[in-house]
Amino acid sequence: MIDLGFGNPDVPSPVVAVEKLTQAAQDARNHRYSASRGIPNLRRAICDLYRRRFGVELDPEREAITTIGAKEGLSHLMWLLVEPGDVALVPDPSYPIHRFAPALAGAAVEGFRLDGHLVAGLEEAHRRASGHARTVVVSFPHNPTGAVATPELMQEIVDFARERHLVVVHDFAYADLVYDGHEPPSILQAEGARDVAIELYSLTKGFSMAGWRVGFAVGNADVLAGLGRLKSYLDYGTFQPIQIAAIVAMNEAPDYPLEVCELYRSRRDALCSGLQRAGWPVEPPKGTMFVWAEVPERFRAEGSHAFALRLLRQAKVAVSPGAGFGPGGEGYVRFALVENEQRIQQAVRGIRAALAGRA
Repeated sequence: MIDLGFGNPDVPSPVVAVEKLTQAAQDARNHRYSASRGIPNLRRAICDLYRRRFGVELDPEREAITTIGAKEGLSHLMWLLVEPGDVALVPDPSYPIHRFAPALAGAAVEGFRLDGHLVAGLEEAHRRASGHARTVVVSFPHNPTGAVATPELMQEIVDFARERHLVVVHDFAYADLVYDGHEPPSILQAEGARDVAIELYSLTKGFSMAGWRVGFAVGNADVLAGLGRLKSYLDYGTFQPIQIAAIVAMNEAPDYPLEVCELYRSRRDALCSGLQRAGWPVEPPKGTMFVWAEVPERFRAEGSHAFALRLLRQAKVAVSPGAGFGPGGEGYVRFALVENEQRIQQAVRGIRAALAGRA
């Protein structure tokens, strides 16, 4: 069985980070509690990355916090931003934690579509909201659909939030995995973004440090002050040798995400071209480590769960059914590019046979 369902990166972490982790772990001083906000040099390192990459100047004392991965940061942000009676506006489909984090904080979730004019969809969702809308969650490049944003779209989202006194949480986990010349904008590049926006960045994808759990929340200083206060009651931060190694990864291996990105691009091309030859036309995404594919028409009536089971049983390929990402994901499946090209080609052969057997 070839598992293209779970988006668990298989690419090794930067060698310099592994070496620094080994060295730092030998120092007993690093075995003590660390700081829930992240050690100062790590916060300075993410601010330096934002300056180099996006031209965004951040204050490491007020506008950057380390999180135990982007998911932890998002979940605890929702504890701050919403409560029972509030509403979070969230894309449909979306990465599941984007829907469940506000729900676990007691808020209702109102979905909006990413297709067409996104801000029009936001406005409609805001009108439908049964309670007080407090926050908007967005993510570009987008998991699961691969949708990407322009600087103009980011500005529209910020303007929408400022007019309605909402906080925007932008999950930027796939900032480093973009293709075909796309340059992903940080939401903090938009005018007025610091008034309303928090951005989550992670070393999981571009630096392939998934199990290390190193993420960051950057942006609005008041919201981050609240997050820092909350985290001081909940955790002591990531193991300090990991934080030290993360500094080295960002400062000494800044081009490593380019290598990782090229590997995923090659896998994307192998999968999409293979599915095309198998009679399943799929649009290659401009970002993320996923391919979002509409279920072939002759199988669409059975639904995404049944079709995913069909591929598992007949093609020996696991994919994620689109319905798992919300009602708007029905009719699609998601492929994760977490196998090498040879295995992807093997998966395509199995899928071709399964599709032909149904014809």
